[in-house]
Amino acid sequence: MVKQLIVGDALHELANTRRILERLPEEHLTWKPHEKSMTLGGLATHLINLLNWQIAIFQYSEFDLSTVPQRREALDKRADVLEEFDANVGKFEKLLAECDENTLGEEWTLRNGDHIILRQPRAIALRTFGLSHMVHHRAQLGVYLRLLDIPVPGLYGPSADDKAQ
Repeated sequence: MVKQLIVGDALHELANTRRILERLPEEHLTWKPHEKSMTLGGLATHLINLLNWQIAIFQYSEFDLSTVPQRREALDKRADVLEEFDANVGKFEKLLAECDENTLGEEWTLRNGDHIILRQPRAIALRTFGLSHMVHHRAQLGVYLRLLDIPVPGLYGPSADDKAQ
């Protein structure tokens, strides 16, 4: 039962993430709303990285941030974003289908070198470090779209743009 809840939750959030990525305006991928903000393309690329991290939750017992590049070059084409996202969703779905509830309960560690950031069962790490983190940045992407006057899709019901149609 726990696995069914996790699978349903993850697949729902991934589908919503793809819906917002489909709206990326290619001509604005280098735009950012503030000098401290990521670019639109950088934020979309970060969503892909978060999916890679979710995959790592299933593949490894720990993830060391000190071993991965701090910033990845932002993708500059919507088609490239969607292609990599879809490929990673396929990998993620396969890993999720293959795992059992014992695997979901196993301890998973996020570290930065010797510093332990969190140590939790995989299922909780998937929700917090993976999905909730993705939802947070997906919401930022929705604000970017709104500021660019790009219709924002409804994710948990209709958006203001859905109602206007």
